[in-house]
Amino acid sequence: MTSTRTARADNLLTDNPELYEARFPDPGRLAGRWTEDCLRRHGAGPRVLDVGCGTGRDAAHLHGAGRRVTGADLSEAMLAHARTHHPGPDYVSADLHGFDLGQGVFDALVCLDSALLYCHTNDQLDGFLSSCRRALTAGGLLVAEMRNGAYFLGRTDLLGTPTAGEFAWRGTVHRSTTTLSLDRAAQLLRRTRVWTAGDGSEPVEQRSAWRLLFPQELRRLLTAHGFEVLELHDGPGPRTEPPWREELLPGRTADADRLHVVARLTGTATAPS
Repeated sequence: MTSTRTARADNLLTDNPELYEARFPDPGRLAGRWTEDCLRRHGAGPRVLDVGCGTGRDAAHLHGAGRRVTGADLSEAMLAHARTHHPGPDYVSADLHGFDLGQGVFDALVCLDSALLYCHTNDQLDGFLSSCRRALTAGGLLVAEMRNGAYFLGRTDLLGTPTAGEFAWRGTVHRSTTTLSLDRAAQLLRRTRVWTAGDGSEPVEQRSAWRLLFPQELRRLLTAHGFEVLELHDGPGPRTEPPWREELLPGRTADADRLHVVARLTGTATAPS
């Protein structure tokens, strides 16, 4: 009988950055290009904070576009990888649930690939947005990209049925079986993923979750924290199908499975700090 080891980390890939980049390649730097397009269209200044920067690919792209970038992440493995493989930005340790990197020192803050949705509770969301407000200069931009909670209203196509994937890295085939389920009371999309590798190691089970935010809920949260929402739509973006390309403008709907937001810090927050 084959046993399955439950990993202590939230996600096997975040502890193995090279494995992460092999699983999610982005040779064309699509996410970074989309982000730079948002910043440019809305006239953002040069100082950018990338919260949940991961391996540093997007932060390095923004640096290459001429911006002064700080990448922040809680994973020391990711930060070490970023400093070595994607140099240019400053990389610092920070928890997106609450961070203090200075008052009004950034012109823009970006949070990609559903990193914001690791704020599972209302207090964590308030902590993140309060931290963003503190970090940004007046008129600063917040650019975020994430799963869309509204997609799961009446839809079950992504739920319950295991999906399989595989990729090869350094001569070993890594396979995953992923099952998604809804925790409606907590507004969480829960993921159980079992990894197996062709090197004979025992399977590893990973459990993680994302907070599901609905478009109008997100708009209300941002407004309460002193942001004006400039864009809120389901694509095109870096993880939509078809994906964003330079000549495409933001859409007007918010029904598909990804959600994109650009907001400007304009006023006094009404939510608790």
